[in-house]
Amino acid sequence: MSAPGDPAREAGERRREGSAPGATRAPSRPAAVGFGEAFRFWLKLGLISFGGPAGQIAIMHAELVEKRRWISERRFLHALNYCMLLPGPEAQQLATYIGWLLHRTWGGIVAGSLFVLPSLALLIALSWVYVRFGDLPVVAGIFYGIKPAVTALVLHAAHRIGTRALKNRWMWAIAAAAFIAIFAFDVPFPAIVGAAALIGWLGSRRAPQVFALGGGHGAASASYGPALIDDDTPPPPHARYSRAHLLRVLAVGAALWLAAMGVLIAAQG
Repeated sequence: MSAPGDPAREAGERRREGSAPGATRAPSRPAAVGFGEAFRFWLKLGLISFGGPAGQIAIMHAELVEKRRWISERRFLHALNYCMLLPGPEAQQLATYIGWLLHRTWGGIVAGSLFVLPSLALLIALSWVYVRFGDLPVVAGIFYGIKPAVTALVLHAAHRIGTRALKNRWMWAIAAAAFIAIFAFDVPFPAIVGAAALIGWLGSRRAPQVFALGGGHGAASASYGPALIDDDTPPPPHARYSRAHLLRVLAVGAALWLAAMGVLIAAQG
């Protein structure tokens, strides 16, 4: 009979429990996110989202993918791809989409609004400080000191997202060519996106192992544990395609646009 503390007995118990020496228990899937918790996070994001779109996307990745595990890395990058193709600020669109996935229409409205409104309030306050006290050496020094720090944040964020989305030499080459085209030759952004899409389509036919849908992103996924919206999580009912729902959304959007244009025309002539 084994005595207490016998190594053979402890190893047998570990085998029966399915654990290895020094192993840690795998994290479980996060619990459902309440609307109040999501509201507080989107408010926090609006207050700390410095560094432009690259910094904002990096903050969302660190918070939503790595820390809170509300969405998996593959789903996050997949959504980011679509938001990059849409006109408008991609970081706000990404936040709105994730908020909508979590809490339907009001979740998207809250995420998109809080992404902008706190930053707008901070911008107004900083603008007032600059106009009122900008000629003081101390204030001018503070603003000049912030510039290189923000630049470093943008570079770090671009590297952080790029290393996850660009997983082979072909992807890096396309990214480098796009940068040269837009920086050195001032090629229009739609032309760069169209050319990249064409290269991806041709590449998927010639080298599907390199350009396969989600191939690079699957390799990019780090082991953060199961996510609330995981790779294999089915879409929620409100995210499933419905022609009637699509027509309602288009009608409401067109009505809001026409109402806003009507107010502007009536006010400005």
